[in-house]
Amino acid sequence: MNYEITPKEVQQLQSSAQPPTVVDVREHWERQTASIAPSEHIPMSEIPAHLPELDPDRHIIVYCHHGVRSLSVTDWLRRQGYESVQSMSGGIDRWSLEIDPKVPRY
Repeated sequence: MNYEITPKEVQQLQSSAQPPTVVDVREHWERQTASIAPSEHIPMSEIPAHLPELDPDRHIIVYCHHGVRSLSVTDWLRRQGYESVQSMSGGIDRWSLEIDPKVPRY
């Protein structure tokens, strides 16, 4: 499984029979500015503490602002044994440009 997934692929998976768990790893103020629904919010610095809440058998998609932090979290989660984790390339900024222009860019 690739480390990255495009926003279009995420959108398609969200409407599938088994939608992925989407995790926003941005800071609280960023989440208040813009978010993708449905998604869980676990800031990057809090991921280790919330690890037990993430199901290693589910497809997990991680996103941030531009995709740098989410790629780092994806790498870390994979090293913890979470094999089905992907980072949404381009982050919420790309989501806003390609999928939903109502999501504010910042």
